[in-house]
Amino acid sequence: MRSSLLKSTSELLRRSRRGYASSSANPERKVAVLGAAGGIGQPLSLLMKLNPLVSSLSLYDIAGTPGVAADVSHINSPALVKGFMGDDQLGEALEGSDVVIIPAGVPRKPGMTRDDLFNINAGIVKALCTAIAKHCPNALVNMISNPVNSTVPIAAEVFKKAGTYDEKKLFGVTTLDVVRAKTFYAGKAGVPVTEVNVPVVGGHAGITILPLFSQATPASNSLSHQDIEALTKRTQDGGTEVVEAKAGKGSATLSMAYAGAVFADACLKGLNGVPDIVECSFVQSTVTELPFFASKVRLGKNGVEEVLGLGELSDFEKKGLENLKGELKSSIEKGVKFAYGN
Repeated sequence: MRSSLLKSTSELLRRSRRGYASSSANPERKVAVLGAAGGIGQPLSLLMKLNPLVSSLSLYDIAGTPGVAADVSHINSPALVKGFMGDDQLGEALEGSDVVIIPAGVPRKPGMTRDDLFNINAGIVKALCTAIAKHCPNALVNMISNPVNSTVPIAAEVFKKAGTYDEKKLFGVTTLDVVRAKTFYAGKAGVPVTEVNVPVVGGHAGITILPLFSQATPASNSLSHQDIEALTKRTQDGGTEVVEAKAGKGSATLSMAYAGAVFADACLKGLNGVPDIVECSFVQSTVTELPFFASKVRLGKNGVEEVLGLGELSDFEKKGLENLKGELKSSIEKGVKFAYGN
C-alpha cells in the first residue's frame, strides 16, 4: 500500500529549475477534480498537478475555479490545466476523464457529525454522479465527499439508474484513515513512519473505522492492549481532532488532500498496468454480509482487480468488526434510500 507520491513530488520539485521532458512511457491520462476551489480541492489540485502520470487536469467547481486553475497552471510540471465553473461547464470538464475525484461539498464544523452533512452533500454527489454517468461513464470515481459510508451507495444507485454502474470503478477514499493509522502507530511504536503499513477496514466514520494494528508492519512487541485501544480511538476520532484544533475554522483539508492524491496516484498506476498496487478503499464487497465495505483492494487496468480478505484478526479487532456493522449498514441504507427517494 506504499505510494511513491512523495518521491514523485520530490522529483518534480527537484527538477523544477530545468523543465520537463515529455515521456512516452505512460499513456495520457485526464483527471477531473470536482470541488476544486474548496478547502480540500485546492491542495488536491496542486498535488495532482505535480503527479507525472497526469497529462490533463480538469478543475471544476460552482465558483472560484478560474483563479485556482490559473494559479495551478503556472507550475512547471507536465499536466495541462483547465478550469470550469458552473453547471453548464460540468460536462466539458468531465469529458474524456480517466479518473474523477470528488471532494465537493460542505466541510465539517465543530459539533457537526458526518451525518449532519448528509442532506447537503448527498444532493451534491447525486447531481455530480448523474453528470459522470452521461459524460465519462468509464472513469474511475474516487469519492471523498462525506459521509462516504452513504455517498458511495448514492453514487452506485445513480449509476445503476443510468445503466453505467461498474462496481470495479467506484471507490470510497478511506486513505486518510490509513495515513493517520500509519502516523500514530509509527509515533507510538518508535518505527520509521515511511516504512509502516497498517490496513484499515470497515467504513469511514467513527467506530466504522477499524485499523488492524495486529497486521501492522513492521510489527512491534512494545505496544500494550491499552496502547492499541488508544491508537484505534485516535484513528477513529482523527477528523474530530482536527476540527477541534482548528476551532471552527475548518476540517481536515490538507491531510485529506494528500490522502486523496495518494489514492488517485494508485488508481493511475493501476490503469497503467503497474503490478501489485494495493490500497484500502470502501467498495462493493462480499468480504462481509454488508454490500459495501473498506478493505485492501488490488488495483489494475479495470479499477478493482481483486477485493482482498480481512486476514487474521485479533480478538479486539473481531469485536470492533461486529460493533461497526450496525452503524455501517444503517449508513449504507440511508444512502440507497436517498438515491431512490430524491
